[in-house]
Amino acid sequence: MKLTKNKYKVQLISDNTLTITGRGDASCWDKAEVLDQFISPWSSDKADEINFKALWDGTYLFFCFKVFDKSVYINTFDDTFTSIGESDRVEIFFRKDDTLSPYYCLEIDPSARIMDFKAFPDKQFDFDWDWPKEDLLVKSSIADDSFTVEGAISIKSLKRLDLISDDGIIEAGIFRAKYNKKDENSGYEPTWITWINPNTELPNFHISDSFGELQLLQVNNSDSENTIVRSTEINCAPQEMVK
Repeated sequence: MKLTKNKYKVQLISDNTLTITGRGDASCWDKAEVLDQFISPWSSDKADEINFKALWDGTYLFFCFKVFDKSVYINTFDDTFTSIGESDRVEIFFRKDDTLSPYYCLEIDPSARIMDFKAFPDKQFDFDWDWPKEDLLVKSSIADDSFTVEGAISIKSLKRLDLISDDGIIEAGIFRAKYNKKDENSGYEPTWITWINPNTELPNFHISDSFGELQLLQVNNSDSENTIVRSTEINCAPQEMVK
């Protein structure tokens, strides 16, 4: 499927057909648009291939990252946000509008540890805030040459936070942090990878120019002028409900 610049189309699937396993191998994912246009504007190092996909079924927004990486790094000192923040990870930020007041961040490492927080402009982070546990499910898997992070976020929670517009648009930033050890005498240092180039001198995901749009595609189930008709519902092989 062709990807429009800075806009990702989220295909609609049938209810109860996608199970989150952390492997990202359900047949439904074959119907999703593949976002692989990731760059590292602040580094000359070639970024590993990243495939991001999203789907929704009216109840959940599903997402899946597959990161091709043979040297995954996870800081296992403890399970604090500090440890997660010093590990390879994928990230999704959500905002209501370009004021970023507030915006919401999910940063997930290859072992599915989650750093979730609410933020305000100028990197004011509220780490006491959590995405409601009943509204978020994340699982992961690690292979020899890649890792996969797969998750589901309830549409109810996105609406409660006012993150879905009337025309089905979610403003989101999609990122990755890759930690590499330059030599035996140095620690691990991050390479910052992004979908949208914010055109900053130094790495910074926490500005309005780093966000794109996720467009929730809908079926024609109403004659109302407000109904967006962009897709037909995709039927996937029946699977267990999200667990």
